[in-house]
Amino acid sequence: MTCSCAFTSLSRHHRAVEPPPEAPPPPPSDLDEARLYFNRELSWMDFNDRVLQLVEDPALPLLERVKFCAIWSSNLDEFFMIRVAGLHDQVDAGITRRKQDGRTPSETIDAIREKVSDQVARLCRSFEHDLRPALEEHGIRIVGYGDVTQEERERLRERFRRQIFPVLTPLAVGLGRPFPYISNLSLSLAVLVRDPQTGHVTFARVKVPKEMLPRLVPVEDGGTTFVTLEDLIAANLDALFPGMEIVDHGSFRVTRDADFEISDEADDLLEAVEAELRRRRFGEVVRVEVEEGMDAALREELTQALEVEARQVYDVAGLLDLTDLWAIVKLPNRDELRDPPWTPVTQPRLQAEDGKADVFAAMRAGDLLVHHPYDSFSTSVERFVEQAVSDPDVLAIKLTIYRTSDDTPMVPGLIRATERGKQAVCLVELKARFDERANIEWARALEQSGVHVVYGHPALKTHAKCVLVVRREGDGVRNYVHIGTGNYHPSTARLYTDFGLFTTDPALGEDVADMFNFLTGYARPRRYRKALLAPSFLRDGIIKEIEATIAAHERGEPARIQMKMNSLVDRESIQALYRASQAGVPVDLNIRGICCLVPGVEGVSENIRVVSILGRFLEHSRIYAFVRGDEQRVLIGSADLMPRNLDTRVELVAPVEDRVLRDDLLDTLERGFADDTGAWELRPDGSWERRPQAGAEPRNVQRELMVGHTARAAEAREG
Repeated sequence: MTCSCAFTSLSRHHRAVEPPPEAPPPPPSDLDEARLYFNRELSWMDFNDRVLQLVEDPALPLLERVKFCAIWSSNLDEFFMIRVAGLHDQVDAGITRRKQDGRTPSETIDAIREKVSDQVARLCRSFEHDLRPALEEHGIRIVGYGDVTQEERERLRERFRRQIFPVLTPLAVGLGRPFPYISNLSLSLAVLVRDPQTGHVTFARVKVPKEMLPRLVPVEDGGTTFVTLEDLIAANLDALFPGMEIVDHGSFRVTRDADFEISDEADDLLEAVEAELRRRRFGEVVRVEVEEGMDAALREELTQALEVEARQVYDVAGLLDLTDLWAIVKLPNRDELRDPPWTPVTQPRLQAEDGKADVFAAMRAGDLLVHHPYDSFSTSVERFVEQAVSDPDVLAIKLTIYRTSDDTPMVPGLIRATERGKQAVCLVELKARFDERANIEWARALEQSGVHVVYGHPALKTHAKCVLVVRREGDGVRNYVHIGTGNYHPSTARLYTDFGLFTTDPALGEDVADMFNFLTGYARPRRYRKALLAPSFLRDGIIKEIEATIAAHERGEPARIQMKMNSLVDRESIQALYRASQAGVPVDLNIRGICCLVPGVEGVSENIRVVSILGRFLEHSRIYAFVRGDEQRVLIGSADLMPRNLDTRVELVAPVEDRVLRDDLLDTLERGFADDTGAWELRPDGSWERRPQAGAEPRNVQRELMVGHTARAAEAREG
């Protein structure tokens, strides 16, 4: 009893002296304060964290989770090659100026390391302790060389002797033998070798040739039990260093700076890009991944030879480079471990018994909107170009290529058009990151066939997505235009969500024609009729739309802003949205990736909501919607609100003026904001909170659109 009273008295005393809760910080005095901006790079890391959460999600099919492992790894590779490399360049240049969020480049690198280390540990834990055992339950095993039977070992050793040993080149380091060059993203074995006669220990590197051979080696032909290529090589190092003792070995992987700059003064853009591509593989090292527990001597040899700081070395408690898990994802006959298959449907107005719809006739009847991958790319966009190539009244076909694929029929279509006497123009963006070589090959094939190929301006990337078809009709011509939010790439059109507008609107047709003339000719860009184009007019155009919406709200009219994009970074655009929130305009943002805007700040952004949707398809479309009283202004296009899109790219954003099509876009936006299956919401502290299921029936925007498009296509067929 006494003890209880004493404890009560002590508690009361403790509560009596407890400091009052901290008052919330006062509203920012201006919109330039650092606390109103999240760090661009750390926000990207948060996006990849959301991808990682899909790896960890037991509600997803097993191979879909494995797929997200590979995606997470591939994403991070590109991030280091481009963004982290850029930060190291700034540090090397002595730049200490703080960015808009208040961090220096060096501080950002340290913060990135902290997030990466945590995510790598989670990924390895999830794969090793969750996914790997689950795969084994379904007969898919990734095992160590020591875990297979003696008979299987003999078969693997024979395969090593016949297929692997001939392509290996051990490189020792010593007198007259400098440390070998380690190419970007290559996987290697670091080996310590001792001469038993002299006792001398030498470091050697063995490259794992996974560019030529499968990373996952089946124990039996056609089987689903695998050992890794590096494990098989490590088990047979005695064949590479005969007569030597293998003291220790460990796997490592190097990531290099893969970005490049093209001079504004480059006379021949094609030659300049090819020269930079040759230099890319020799970029500075920005990251070294080593298997956890690597011998200290091996680790020290690597870090000194590669001239990296300790903060650039990352320990990995599991397999290095999980991008190679695509081999598991693509295993045949495992449909029960995947999302149900999806086949895009043909847009109702483009349905035809022979599959050859008259796209031109449909466009003359009114604007068309397609939404990939729900609507078929082949029966809409590809059919549009195919019809233009074969139509004798078509005089010219002009299109932009940012990214495409080897199986695209659109580029061969341009070649056929030239052979038939049509003017064919293709604006090929040679600087499309990591697609440069493919685009160079397409450009040369087109040029050799007589297509007018234009590479654009060295200082600008042409990121706009559009096709212009000029057709002779009566005593004049009519422009048929497709404006898209995504690339003319058949493969990604099955995986990315993108909109495409087909229109014969004269003003938009002239805008697109002017854009091509600006890019192929020699002129200053002038103001366009309806479209918003970067780098001259897009930022101002979007900000004017925001300001007009604020003015409508101040007049007492219903007003709302909704935007969907991949990334929001541009300070001027963010400040315009802050001003809208301060005026009381509701602002809803659906941003898949980077978001530097801070929602929920009192007096600044309490009227702004930010969500992010991740699912089986990559959300890629850009929609900018402004409701002002009875007016609905909705635009789609290729641009995110980022400085690079607004200042150093050619971008095209166009209004969708048909009421039915606008309603379709607004409906898609609303479904995204209602999603409670694959949606995260951004909090003022920068954390992304996965949205809990709100009702009895979960909402999933992608599933709802699949169901809706299927029903609409079936109804059109039956009607």
